[in-house]
Amino acid sequence: MSVLITAPAHAAKVLIFGDSLGASYGMAQQLGWVALLQKNLPEHQFINGSVSGETTAGGLRRLPALLDSVTPDLVVVELGGNDGLRGFPPTQLENNLTKIITLTKDSGAKVLLTEVMVPPNYGPRYTKKFTQVYQDISKAQNIVLIPFFMQDIAPHPELMQRDGIHPNEKAQEKIATWMQPWIESALIQ
Repeated sequence: MSVLITAPAHAAKVLIFGDSLGASYGMAQQLGWVALLQKNLPEHQFINGSVSGETTAGGLRRLPALLDSVTPDLVVVELGGNDGLRGFPPTQLENNLTKIITLTKDSGAKVLLTEVMVPPNYGPRYTKKFTQVYQDISKAQNIVLIPFFMQDIAPHPELMQRDGIHPNEKAQEKIATWMQPWIESALIQ
């Protein structure tokens, strides 16, 4: 059985709202996965609203102005990694992400949430609670949760920068390829 996918009626504005993983940390922004998505989907406009080091609290403060200036059709939320690396409580992560999603929906934009995971050295209890936040928000907000794109990249040193946290230039095409069908699907719904 084949599925017919139709293009959206108009060019969409897609806001990537993330942290260093979206901000092309350690490389020129035009080499990052957001820029590659723009090349792969030239009929749409991709706005990279990602900031290295961003937490969900910082993102929440920045979001209203971005929604007003960009007026996106779709917002891809890729935040939480820095909350986890700083050991912030999962309840704080959940509250901030929920407010970000609510503000985005209230603006009329669709939302995709990307799962984020923390390294296992934070212990199984914290790691499980942290990861569960994304599952819970996805269900409560009735939004699509994109599995963490770093799962298939982080185990491969040749795809990582020296810090062991950020993907390198070689990994960017893999991330773009991973994200593209999720974004395309959200734009046609």
